[in-house]
Formats: sequence, C-alpha cells, structure tokens
Amino acid sequence: MSELSKVRADYARRMAEESGWSDPRIEEAFAAVEREKFLPPAPWRIRTGGHLWARRTSDPADLYDDVLVALDAKKGINNGEPFLHARWIGVCAPQPGETVTQVGAGTGYYTAVLSRLVGPGGQVEAFEIEPELAAAAARNLAGFDNVTIRDDDATSVGIAASDIVYVNAGVVCPPVAWIAALKPGGRLVFPWRPSEEIGLALLVRRLPSGFSALPFMGSWFIPCVGASAARFQDRLPTPAGARATRSLWFTGQHAPDETATATFREVWFSSADIEPRQ
Repeated sequence: MSELSKVRADYARRMAEESGWSDPRIEEAFAAVEREKFLPPAPWRIRTGGHLWARRTSDPADLYDDVLVALDAKKGINNGEPFLHARWIGVCAPQPGETVTQVGAGTGYYTAVLSRLVGPGGQVEAFEIEPELAAAAARNLAGFDNVTIRDDDATSVGIAASDIVYVNAGVVCPPVAWIAALKPGGRLVFPWRPSEEIGLALLVRRLPSGFSALPFMGSWFIPCVGASAARFQDRLPTPAGARATRSLWFTGQHAPDETATATFREVWFSSADIEPRQ
C-alpha cells in the first residue's frame, strides 16, 4: 500500500467514526473515492474549520483531513468539510438500490461517495446550477454509471421520487416539491438558514403520519439559489425555536397552531413530535 493509500485509509476510518453509522460501507466508500480527482488542478487552497484560508498545497495527503477546499473562491463555493458530510451521510444511511437527489453537486466528490453507497441498483441525480462546476462534475463522474449530472436549478424543476434529497446550499424553507418527492421513509437533509443567526442541519423524514424534523448539528453553507430568500414567511424562528423544531407540515393540510416555530406560505415547522398527530 502506498503512503497516500495509507493516509486515505486512515481518513476513511475517521470518516466512519464521525458518521456515527455502524455500516462498514461508509468507510469503504470514503477509502475508494480519491478526493484529489474531484478537485481543480493543484495547488489547492485549503481551510480548516472557521479559520482563515490557511495555505495552498500540492500534496494530496493534505486533502485527507477535515479541510475545506476552494472550488470558486470569489463565489465562496468549496468542496465542504468531510466530517460534516460523514455525519450527514450517517444520519441519511443510504442503502443499496435507493434513489438520491443531490442539490449542489459541486465537482462531484460527495456525489461519488453517495453513488457507491446506493449501488448496486441505486441512482444519484445531482443538480449543479453553476455551469462550470456542473461540467467538471460530469467529467469527474463519467465512469459512474449510476450518476446523472443536471446543469439546472433544482428549485424550479421537478425532481424524481427520492429516498434521499441531499442539499448542499443554505435554505430558508425547502420547496414543497423536495418534500413531496420523498418516498415513504424518505429523508431530506439540508442546511436550514432562515435567518443570519441560525445555521442548522435539519433531517426531515417522511413517516406514515407526516414529516418528522430533527436539527442535529450546526451547519453554514452559501445560500441556495431559489430557496434562500425569506419571502412569503409569516414567522421566522428564533434560534431556540429552530432548535426545538420536531416536525414539518404543509400549510394546506394542517393550519399552523400554537406549536409553530416558523411559518411560510406553503410549509410550517412545529415543536410537536409527529406521533401525537396520527
């Protein structure tokens, strides 16, 4: 095993631990997908956590840590922190044969990881609104038969029925189409940014009685085009209210009540667990 392969194997082990998911396939997926092949040519500009951009590097070994890598520095677009994505993938728990819709593919690194986790038999349809990034993702993923890259706006076109909708851009309120696309047991994970003070990763799950919602970690992403404006809201959440959110409802099916933590034109969030509403 080469030195870089050893570094990647150690990284994959740490990703599996960070995910909190016992399925050994997540370690295998992170070990198999070579991050440097999904990035612009070296040198790469990297950053750790909330620190300033630390340095440029041409050593691929530096990529196998919890570092952001700049894709388009002027627009603030990065290949995001692996520990965050490991945690997200862990809570989504992709299974072979499932269908994933990814919103914000970037250049395709995490698309490739998701692709391996839903194979054999599963599919990933990945949207990327930036044409240059979409073209790069298509090149990088050319050998992945179960991946389709769409150079399109996922907030304005229909998406396929999905087991997982995996969103990589900050959302004030998820479009109804994303929620409605979830199959029974389907999962929607997205960075909830209803205000400047709030940045939470939210896991929405389709249950027989409705949609549960669980904030599970802090999360800060650039805004999602088409889903980041706070239009049509009646009430934005407080930070405490956002953290207390436990379910999501279509306004046309259930009118907002005293448990509402945030209300929008078509969707509202509640602090009530989903089960009492069966």
